[in-house]
Amino acid sequence: MSPAQMNKRLFGKTNQTVTRTGLGGEGVLRTHGHEAQAQAVIQAAIDQGITYFDSARVYADSERYYGSLWKKHPQIRSAIFQASKSASRDKDGALADLNQSLQRLQTDYLDLWQIHDVRTAADLEMISGAGGALEAFVDAKAAGKVRAIGVTGHHDPHILTQALRQWPVDTVMLPVNPVEEILGGFLTETLPAAREKGLGVIGMKALGASHFLLPRAQITANMLIRFALSCDIDVAIVGCASPAEVETLAAIGRTATPFAQAERRSVLDVFKPIAAQMAYYRGVL
Repeated sequence: MSPAQMNKRLFGKTNQTVTRTGLGGEGVLRTHGHEAQAQAVIQAAIDQGITYFDSARVYADSERYYGSLWKKHPQIRSAIFQASKSASRDKDGALADLNQSLQRLQTDYLDLWQIHDVRTAADLEMISGAGGALEAFVDAKAAGKVRAIGVTGHHDPHILTQALRQWPVDTVMLPVNPVEEILGGFLTETLPAAREKGLGVIGMKALGASHFLLPRAQITANMLIRFALSCDIDVAIVGCASPAEVETLAAIGRTATPFAQAERRSVLDVFKPIAAQMAYYRGVL
């Protein structure tokens, strides 16, 4: 029996819809030499009805794993939303990344290409200056090689907010979890700015690379992904290591129930004493 249809959401200004949960480009996908396991995970996501597939040029063989499937099944490729990213800060480097991503993904376009991991004021200046990566992103969209452009960051919410306000992006990716609600910044500054601009919003770090799973406190993956989806985001992406994990991810995107206030408070109470040390990905705490 086929699984029930997943819930979807209009994705900002892209005029496309995406499933509420998406397959992250990490997990087993951010490896080398695990072709069979990676293929099983991607196929499980397809079978479950997930349409948002994340990757990045620097995520090991993630793009290659996807590409081997899209080459065999172009009809599936045309029905999904494929995203990737470039961490290059100059135009030539970004264009080289895009060409390699398209080759590795065995596709002639990306649904979303993102400026990856913007951290500092120097990043903003290099990316948006003459000969900077932003020129490559704008040109690629105009040429039809990418349908939408975005920006990602998990280091400094103020820098990410500046980027999405200053640049002609369609989406933003930011960390969404209980720690972020406690610390403020990404969810209190960046997310409202994105919504004000009408951007699509992707939530990452829902599980904190599994560091946020606290069995003794009964903090589970199900609870953390539900928490992310209770925030005003369009899609939560999670890297998976097995088809079973994909099934869990899809089931949450299909049936997740809203957090009651009491449940939300109980989750936040667990993380309040340890929030600063848990936000390892910010790199500044």
